[in-house]
Amino acid sequence: MSSLSPLNSFIIEDVIDRALAEDLGRAGDITTLATIPVNARARAVIATREHGVIAGSDLAIAAFRRMDQSIRFDAHLADGTSVKPGDIALAVEGPARAILSAERTALNFVGRLAGIATLTSQFVKAVSHTKARIVCTRKTTPGLRTLEKHAVRCGGGFNHRFGLDDAILIKDNHIAVAGGISQALRAAKAFAGHLVKIEIEVDTLDQLDQVIAEGADVVLLDNMTPALLKAAVDRVKGRILTEASGGVNLTTVAAIAESGVDMISVGALTHSAKVLDLGLDIIVE
Repeated sequence: MSSLSPLNSFIIEDVIDRALAEDLGRAGDITTLATIPVNARARAVIATREHGVIAGSDLAIAAFRRMDQSIRFDAHLADGTSVKPGDIALAVEGPARAILSAERTALNFVGRLAGIATLTSQFVKAVSHTKARIVCTRKTTPGLRTLEKHAVRCGGGFNHRFGLDDAILIKDNHIAVAGGISQALRAAKAFAGHLVKIEIEVDTLDQLDQVIAEGADVVLLDNMTPALLKAAVDRVKGRILTEASGGVNLTTVAAIAESGVDMISVGALTHSAKVLDLGLDIIVE
């Protein structure tokens, strides 16, 4: 996916500094300091152990460079690249101490983000015969949301809100406190600027009728069966974007997409993705 925008360098530097500080602690990597000569050099590769999609390669590079700016990188698979067992995601050469001390931080980031990208690609493939977009949610690891949402894009998915300030999303609890769908929508429209989108959650067709009457940019169809989703899409008639949510997994997502919804939000992309199995192998001359 060559069209992917790179991660912001300021974000990368911040998370790498925090991750390395967490791992190195007060005394540094005492195992490496005790066993590896100061002037020792090494060549190594990060290799994949299973099929998947790469994400987070820039973070791995940043982790190594933060330990030593002289480390060189001879190969670099771009984020969004599909891989198979044995593929080399990254090759590094430089001071052995720096490479060994950054190893776990680099692997943690690539494994986590590649796992999200891989799972996302599976959902995207499952709905590829429909118009539905797979989108992520705010169910992300605190402090790592930007990275994890980048990984979703690497897998072919799309991003929902990055935070509470992106758009107005009126959920069932907002509706309950506001006094109803109409009251919540009218208040939101009075508050929102002209560029702010308004989305509202419903779980029945009667509630959907109220949304159609009041008007909104997007309606979130929560925990509806595929048949009910189709009825909702037919009722909307393209006047409002439709998003399905709830009970979405790789077994159910195709039927949900075939209902005709525009988007399917999947929290599992970021909260339940399995880490992609990768390892760092030292090349022995």
